[in-house]
Amino acid sequence: MSVGDNKISGRSNDPDQIDLIDLVMQLWRGKVTIIVCVVVAIVLAVGYLAVAKEKWTSNAIITQPDVGQIAAYNNALNVLYGASAPASLQMNVIGRFSTAFSALVETLDNQEKSEKLTIEQSVKGQQLPLVVSYVGDSAERAQRQLSEYIQQIDDKVAKEMVVDLADNIQLRTTALTDSLKTQEVIAQEQKDLRIKQIQEALRYAEQAGVVKPQIQQTQDVTQDSMLLLGSDALKSMIEHEATRPLIFSGNYYQTKQNLLDIEALNLEKAKLHSYRYVLKPTLPIRRDSPKKAITLVLAVLLGGMIGAGIVLGQNALRGYKAKAQQS
Repeated sequence: MSVGDNKISGRSNDPDQIDLIDLVMQLWRGKVTIIVCVVVAIVLAVGYLAVAKEKWTSNAIITQPDVGQIAAYNNALNVLYGASAPASLQMNVIGRFSTAFSALVETLDNQEKSEKLTIEQSVKGQQLPLVVSYVGDSAERAQRQLSEYIQQIDDKVAKEMVVDLADNIQLRTTALTDSLKTQEVIAQEQKDLRIKQIQEALRYAEQAGVVKPQIQQTQDVTQDSMLLLGSDALKSMIEHEATRPLIFSGNYYQTKQNLLDIEALNLEKAKLHSYRYVLKPTLPIRRDSPKKAITLVLAVLLGGMIGAGIVLGQNALRGYKAKAQQS
């Protein structure tokens, strides 16, 4: 016998080595058990697919609103603040939308029957656009519910901003009204002071017996020399000043114009939209789970493995019992 024959003989007689041919034969003889296990696994998988809750995801992409979507609101701010009106209204609006939407995400996630709603950056590192998603139990419901939640937040943000605008209008109206009243008080005080100065000059003129004007150039008249206009002229000046309307600066009339413009604002026309669609909510064509093909493949593999394990285990148990009886 050669050395090669001794090696082959030693390998075949080694009890610790696995004979692949024998293993295959064992599995073949137990094929009925394996097939039964595979069939049972497939039946269970089909049952799981029938009762498992389906998950469908609808996505939408949004960004800041167009200028036209906030034009009326922006015009109202320009009327209120003029050159001081905020310049980044579009970013401010979409920022409020994102904050309100994130709050809704947390609310839905923490309720007893949670709902999966998400909002995130479309491109990492860039603020806009934003991707919003909703997971529903059907494609139609996922699309419809996502649209409703987006509209709900849009209405909420628009309502809050109109309320803010109304508050700002009230504050601005109050400030302008107070400014007008202050300027009117100052103008009245200036008028009263002017009349008092003329009356004082009239008293001195009467005491000095000055009836007719003693000077020709009235533009150079001061408080001290006013009595030289004569009592007749001073009395006429008092009557004129008493009936003369208050004198205001250009700032008074500009303030009044601003107030009239603000009072003419119509909040109903100041509505706005806080976002713009880049991609409207999609109708998903593939469900997220359960995956039918993957589930069935895994069922076949798992059933085959379990069947093979049963067959090999039974054969190993028979071999062990046979050895025990021989010994």
